[in-house]
Amino acid sequence: MVLQHQEGIKLFRNSLPYINAHRGKTFVLMFGGEAIEHDNFANIIHDIALLASLGVRLVLVHGARPQIDERVALRAIESRFANGVRVTDKPTLECVKDAAGSVRSQIEALLTMGLPNSPMHGAQIRVCTGNLVVAKPMGVRDGIDFENTGMVRRIDTTGINDHLNDGSIVLLSPMGYSATGEVFNLSHEDVATQAAIALEADKIIVFSNYDGVYNQDGKLLRTIERPLLEEMIASGQINTEKTVLRALTTSVAAGIPRAHCVSYEKDGALLQELFTRDGTGSLVLEHHYEQLRPATIDDVGGILNLIKPLEESGALVKRSRERLESEIDQFIVIVRDGMIIGCAALYLYPEDNCAELACVATHADYRGKNRGERILEAVKNRALENQISTLFVLTTLTAHWFLEQGFVPADIRVLPGAKKELYNFQRNSKVFTLALG
Repeated sequence: MVLQHQEGIKLFRNSLPYINAHRGKTFVLMFGGEAIEHDNFANIIHDIALLASLGVRLVLVHGARPQIDERVALRAIESRFANGVRVTDKPTLECVKDAAGSVRSQIEALLTMGLPNSPMHGAQIRVCTGNLVVAKPMGVRDGIDFENTGMVRRIDTTGINDHLNDGSIVLLSPMGYSATGEVFNLSHEDVATQAAIALEADKIIVFSNYDGVYNQDGKLLRTIERPLLEEMIASGQINTEKTVLRALTTSVAAGIPRAHCVSYEKDGALLQELFTRDGTGSLVLEHHYEQLRPATIDDVGGILNLIKPLEESGALVKRSRERLESEIDQFIVIVRDGMIIGCAALYLYPEDNCAELACVATHADYRGKNRGERILEAVKNRALENQISTLFVLTTLTAHWFLEQGFVPADIRVLPGAKKELYNFQRNSKVFTLALG
């Protein structure tokens, strides 16, 4: 029991960086009618309420295909599909409106529930919906008139943001309305992706009956770049619902930074994906992200490979593996897909209230995009944490870059005594300093 308690505390503490990172961000959550019928959907609603309480701006987009199919069957209406798209005639449209309205009411009721001893107690969540999706007819394609089947024409971003700014959750149904007063049956995938794109959402999270995106060998792809995913889809190497895959790839291709795929059957999948390091589903990105972090002993080989060309050119002083291993705690690195593409070291001289910035390096293939500036910012923060007020650097070839970062020329006399004794007059390095604080 004590162990479980400690694990719970550890999990809560480890989630704090993610709580801070997600607060104030806009997430679009997409789930089909199958998810709504699953026994775990009530738990998903509880997790959505938790996200709202943590300050996440939420737009929920639901589907209703199985609910529509049920009503079509009950009314003995012939279902017609073309290329997987429902042809929505007038009788079918009534089924669509009935099903969408019923599902919407069900979701609103679950988000309103506040019974004592339930996860929703005291939540007081406001759910807003309305004519926030403007639609247009799909028209006639390959000789088939899709009638009241439509496509998203425009998302009312002003209206949605007004509701989000008021602290409400916005709920969008798979229906849209036209300027001529018509109602259109829409794909919830189309609504979700277009809403995410129009709102410039930080994430789109798509619920699937899979744990995430699987390849044909049954391997869960934890993180995958969008171009590679599209190649794998085209060659039949992916086993996940087509609507889910289209939503993931369309959103990322249009500029959404992160698209997640999680299971609607697994309790807590949404929270585990958002608040733990490893997650539980799949993350789709345009390109793999880079991680800036303190170096570890396992990074020694990568740092040596990175700085070797700069040592050979004379830009950096040569470091042996032994020295690097003993000083690894002073290093900060940028890692991209397991490869170290940037580094810097900080050597403290607390008795002189200063610190040396050293071994600043960026891989030749990854220069630009402010990577050097990111490393410098991390070094400055580490120095400030150690109550250091001045940085100094010795350089032979990169003086202009340090000047651009706010460093100023200085005489070797400003160096701390221990460093001054080691100054190499043959290298004749220039000295620059930067005041912190």
